[in-house]
Amino acid sequence: MAEPPEFHFADIPADPRDLARDCEISFFRASGPGGQHRNKTETAVRVVHLPTGTTSAATEERSQTRNREKALERLREKLVRNFKPRTPRRETKVPRSAKENRLEEKIRRSRKKELRSTPRAFRD
Repeated sequence: MAEPPEFHFADIPADPRDLARDCEISFFRASGPGGQHRNKTETAVRVVHLPTGTTSAATEERSQTRNREKALERLREKLVRNFKPRTPRRETKVPRSAKENRLEEKIRRSRKKELRSTPRAFRD
């Protein structure tokens, strides 16, 4: 089986409408409140990005074209979120004051816990 072509951040078009060329768009009936108009018309839109398999849907508007635009915008946002290169984390040194504060807190906590135990004279 042939592997799908690799997809990169640079391949994401700036305009969501240009993204429609790489997508399969299907329509379905939305559910929920809205009465007969919502139940009988297929205004909900599902968009599948074929190179990556990422899906997006929009059902909130009564217009199919507005739902298509919303679904394409959401799909573009998803693709940007998933394929945007991450900047590497720069390691930082823990400041001396933070180390000292942590050590002081540990000492305070250990003294507090020592007071919970029975005194050494009464242990035997």
